[in-house]
Amino acid sequence: MSIYNRQDRHLPVRPDLEQLKHQAKDLLRDIRRGDAAAVEEFKQNHPKPVPAGEVKLADAQLALARAYQAPSWARLVQACNLIDAIWNDDIVTVRDLVVKYPNLLHEHAGIRNSNWGPPMSYAANLGRNEMIRMLHELGAKDHLHALDRATLQSKIDTAQLIYGLMGSPPPPEGALGGPAYTLSVSGTAFALGIGVPVLDAAGKRLAPVDVVLETDSRNPSAKHQILEMYAAHGLMFPDTPVMALHRGRIDMLEEHLRRDSQLLTRTFTHEEIYPPDFGCHDEVLATQGTPLAGTTLLHMCVDYDEFEIAKWLIEKGADINAKAAVDADGFGGHTALFATVVSQPNFWMNYQGREQTAPFTELLLAHGADPNIRASLRKKLHPGYRPKYDTETIFEYRDITPLGWGEQFHAKVFVSEPAMRLIAKHGGHTLKHI
Repeated sequence: MSIYNRQDRHLPVRPDLEQLKHQAKDLLRDIRRGDAAAVEEFKQNHPKPVPAGEVKLADAQLALARAYQAPSWARLVQACNLIDAIWNDDIVTVRDLVVKYPNLLHEHAGIRNSNWGPPMSYAANLGRNEMIRMLHELGAKDHLHALDRATLQSKIDTAQLIYGLMGSPPPPEGALGGPAYTLSVSGTAFALGIGVPVLDAAGKRLAPVDVVLETDSRNPSAKHQILEMYAAHGLMFPDTPVMALHRGRIDMLEEHLRRDSQLLTRTFTHEEIYPPDFGCHDEVLATQGTPLAGTTLLHMCVDYDEFEIAKWLIEKGADINAKAAVDADGFGGHTALFATVVSQPNFWMNYQGREQTAPFTELLLAHGADPNIRASLRKKLHPGYRPKYDTETIFEYRDITPLGWGEQFHAKVFVSEPAMRLIAKHGGHTLKHI
């Protein structure tokens, strides 16, 4: 994909002005060289037709700014300076910018509509309380969004401040959604504490259970606590093994195992893992790595990072090499070891540069996981991963081993290199090596 595709131009949460200056110079250089993609992006974004040989740096800067949806290069510079000042907790600079350019107070700090929002909401993400007071006094209006961002980011002192500036109104609708997405225990507790209901007057669910179950965040302890808070406020959960796993309730799993001797080998449908009655969605929107539809509790433990439950399942006799169900198109049949290679926890390990470990791979291999078992899998990524990754294509992988799954998977950020090395060390190979 061309680096000059306008769809790719998104400012990061904290843009770097020097990097943008280099991008403008690179665009100018490539236009003068006759690079077709660069010329095309310039034509799409510059308001006037300018012959390639006459394009100046100011023209390239303007075209680049408009590609980022800024009306001018000056506005792009303002965005960078404003965001830097918020990060640096530089109240004086933020005030000076907003007073000089009043439009900045109400526009998204990063120009393009983004989750971080206008300056006050942006500051709420970082817990900049004095800055928030100043922006409130200057007439900022994005209190509701700022409150949501503060609870989502677990900035509870900031959330309390903003709620007070709002006049402590009746709890805002949807206030549980942000902390559900980030699995913020303190944010959820704050929302419940100001009276946000989990049920409406008719007893219908309001709590965003679907968000908690489907989020790309992974924090088992926080997830358990949030679901238990919902339960403590009156939400009834189905008495199923999968919901017991979601809630981290080994005591409930013990009871299910007592009633169902086949529990450890039983596979569960997508709808059993993500109940539609709780607002859950399809396999793409329910964020996961290796597909979970038709899998066992052990498979689920890997993608949800439920290490303690995984150990309990193994202690109780779970089959390490139990295969997922195979669908009508022949996809499935994978074991939990596949899920250690491609998973949502791996995404965060790689994306955030965390310590490279593979505890589930070690656990499964130590208990006899077959490193060369084969399966066929297909995968389409959640749309939230675009534009960096292909979220439109359904990729198919036929007759692969766990190592083949990792080597061929199209989005390497989900792949665990430590898991791959461990599997290879235990005799694993890909089909092409057979």
